[in-house]
Amino acid sequence: MTSPGAGTATRERGALRRVAPPARRFLADRKGVLARLGAWSVAESAQTFLGGYGVAQAVDRGFLAGDTAAGLGWLGVAAVAVLLGAPVVTGVFAQLARLTEPLRDALVRRAVTRSLAEASARPGGGDRAAVSRLTNQVEIVRDSFAGLVLTLRSFVFTAAGALLGLFTLDPALLVVVVPPLAGGLALFLVTLRPMSAAQRRALAADEALGDHASRTRGALRDITACGTREDAARRGEHLVEDAAVCARVLARWAAVRTLALGVAGQLPFLLLLLAVPWLRARGVGTGALLGAFTYLAQSLLPALHTLMTAIGAAGTRLLVVLDRITGTAPPVTAPHAPASETAPQAVSPPPPLRRSASTPRPAVELRSVTLSYGVRAEPVLDSLDLRVEDGEHLAVVGPSGIGKSTLARVVAGTLAPGAGTVEVAGRPVTGRDPAELGALRALLPQQAYVFTSTVRDNLTYLCPDARTAELRAAVGEVGADGLVARLGGLDAPLVPGDLSQGERQLLVLVRAHLSPARLLLLDEATCHLDAAAEARAEEALARRPGALLVVAHRMSSALRADRVVVLDGVGAVCGTHGDLLGRSPLYRDLVGYWGGTRE
Repeated sequence: MTSPGAGTATRERGALRRVAPPARRFLADRKGVLARLGAWSVAESAQTFLGGYGVAQAVDRGFLAGDTAAGLGWLGVAAVAVLLGAPVVTGVFAQLARLTEPLRDALVRRAVTRSLAEASARPGGGDRAAVSRLTNQVEIVRDSFAGLVLTLRSFVFTAAGALLGLFTLDPALLVVVVPPLAGGLALFLVTLRPMSAAQRRALAADEALGDHASRTRGALRDITACGTREDAARRGEHLVEDAAVCARVLARWAAVRTLALGVAGQLPFLLLLLAVPWLRARGVGTGALLGAFTYLAQSLLPALHTLMTAIGAAGTRLLVVLDRITGTAPPVTAPHAPASETAPQAVSPPPPLRRSASTPRPAVELRSVTLSYGVRAEPVLDSLDLRVEDGEHLAVVGPSGIGKSTLARVVAGTLAPGAGTVEVAGRPVTGRDPAELGALRALLPQQAYVFTSTVRDNLTYLCPDARTAELRAAVGEVGADGLVARLGGLDAPLVPGDLSQGERQLLVLVRAHLSPARLLLLDEATCHLDAAAEARAEEALARRPGALLVVAHRMSSALRADRVVVLDGVGAVCGTHGDLLGRSPLYRDLVGYWGGTRE
């Protein structure tokens, strides 16, 4: 059996192999920036050397030798070295920005491409970690990369200048200073691998918790209706506890790093103080000792502290997060609309359906469909059988949270049932590519999707080849001609923020009317329209070829339908309006409630 340490090492090596090639290409394309950054760093190394060396010479060759002018001159050299730090820092940060900002842009493009690819590859699903990658993780990489470049460069060149200065003053100074520095660094490096593994687990726990929160928020009505709140809460508690465990592991390794920082950052100073008599006996002058303390206090130890802090806070996360962002994703096929309104232009139209004169294929057929939100939860849909003929207008009614939207999503293929089969135009929808489903059906949710472009582009989103005459006819049929005229015509620019929710819904209804899909699913897609506008739009959609399924929020929608499905949480009753008034007490109650208060 492979040990956990070996597994961690394998994962880290694998991540390094995946990240190294694009990293090398990124840096190779910016050789000029790296060269300029190196030149500024050499200037910083010279500045460090002159700072401590000038102090040492001011004391030994100047003030202690009785030559005040020489002492002041050497102090002037040290002061000039300090003053030169301002342009050096400015130059370093200018080149650093030319590295970090292109990296951030490249990662954002990669994260967007990956999320689109995963959404395309998983029917009915999305990449819920995409938000974390685009916001939190991209910023982690940018800040971590900038911090590492800045601190590694500063430490290497500052340490080179300081160690060269100590050697120039007296090689014995290195004997005292270098061992604790090396020991602290070694202890620090030991923590890198386990800290990286802990950081990987922490990121995974963060994404899992975000995914659970997203799913729970989107299914609150169904969770409440099905009585699965305790299960959802327990799952959330477990994920929170996992995240807390990861945080505690990171805290323990942070304590080890604090010890390493103390050894490397404080012990050299203490040992140098204790070694003063020994160094004096070897002939090390007072100025050289003061210069050594200057190197430690002003240059070497601050650079070391910054390096260890940066690697501890950022370096262990950089490889992990880069690997998660740049990890292999399914290839992007073609851009398509949200799962609720899939664009048919992403794939070729399906071949014509073979129809038998005696047994025509129904628009929708559900056979023994069962769906539950949780293992022990009561089913929202329980062995449901439903057949909707081509050309039929069906309304779905029931109390809020009873599963009407769930039924629409199951028919649309964006939610897979636990058992049973769902067919649209004789074709199974479960597991089918969303772009292919877009040629069969169009699902319009309550929140209408419009985008910044022209009115024409928004209306022809599902039928880009529609002619102007067809477009104007659909606008008139649905009753959106007044809105289109107010917006400035078909080729006028459209800004979503300038539209009300009802106006957005009206435009999307025209889009659905133009769609080549034979099945339209309206999931409260007219809830922001007044009763007259809703009636005109529904009647227009019912007249177009194909079937219409409406999740009703007004009883008038049920009255206009050919048949009505009533969901009561136990089963489903289907029939005409007059039939259901006699068969379904719930339907009679809904007619009385909606008729008296909503119409």
